[in-house]
Amino acid sequence: MLRSFAGSDVLITGGAGFIGSTLAAKLVAANAKVTIVDSLIPEYGGNLENLADIRNRVNLSIADVRDRHSMKYLVQGQDFLFNLAGQTSHMDSMTDPFTDLEINAKAQLSILEACHQYNPGVKIVFAGTRQIYGRPDYLPVDEKHPARPVDVNGIHKLAGEWYHLLYNSVYGIRSCVLRLTNTYGPRMRIRDARQTFVGIWIRLILEGKPFEVWGGEQLRDFTYVDDCVAALLLAASMDAADGRVYNLGGDRVVNLRELAEALVNAHGRGEFVLKEFPEERKKIDIGDYYSNDARIREELGWKPATSLDEGLARTLKYFAPRLERYL
Repeated sequence: MLRSFAGSDVLITGGAGFIGSTLAAKLVAANAKVTIVDSLIPEYGGNLENLADIRNRVNLSIADVRDRHSMKYLVQGQDFLFNLAGQTSHMDSMTDPFTDLEINAKAQLSILEACHQYNPGVKIVFAGTRQIYGRPDYLPVDEKHPARPVDVNGIHKLAGEWYHLLYNSVYGIRSCVLRLTNTYGPRMRIRDARQTFVGIWIRLILEGKPFEVWGGEQLRDFTYVDDCVAALLLAASMDAADGRVYNLGGDRVVNLRELAEALVNAHGRGEFVLKEFPEERKKIDIGDYYSNDARIREELGWKPATSLDEGLARTLKYFAPRLERYL
């Protein structure tokens, strides 16, 4: 699969984030010519530390996807576009909905229009989110489940999805969507919980401090970052993915208390405290959620290869000597 990217021109928006940088490293190893676009705005997850090992082998453009003029230039000549840039904090989307609109909806339309005008042959993979489903009617959640977002972020991410699918069907710009679920691993944001609560758990356990588990019985599935990247690459390389939407999942379903126990076991020490779910979070929490990822398994041949226990161990091993660099 990676051989199909050798010599190709690849653009990654949000490429200094943890998924984007992991993807970039895989593509560099495959001899692709990689351009990374990232605003490096502190709240949004980009971190130059993520690119330390490949900094001299990628083109880095410090630009914002909201800048239409920059994106018109950057999309030109690209064979593949991995569109990963986004505002990921659900709480931030509620306190500052217009910024979320600009990044997760309006900027996505601008990128697609730039591709329509200047590079209609590009293949695009868009990183969506399981948040668009809202509170599930049934479990596991498949792609036919109604979309009922419970926060502003989910509404705008859903709009971003539909722009990509529309430009695929109307203009023939090959696009597909992966709905990610609780991606974790090396390079993830750990300074706070803006990206995922698992990040702050990782930080606190490495600092020798107890971490809080809100509720504890909510069911979730988790995708290790290497498995997520494998899905992105498959979707980009296969024509069968064009115009399709795919859920990603994990190797098993756990509740949050079990996840906390697995993290403590992977570290060999640590403790956590069960807390009541905060009221302001409860209003936008989706409750139990785990994915039915049968479609991507059947159509693209993807499946998670990393167990939750192994993924947590690798994540802790990565951050232990680098903790200060990520704070």
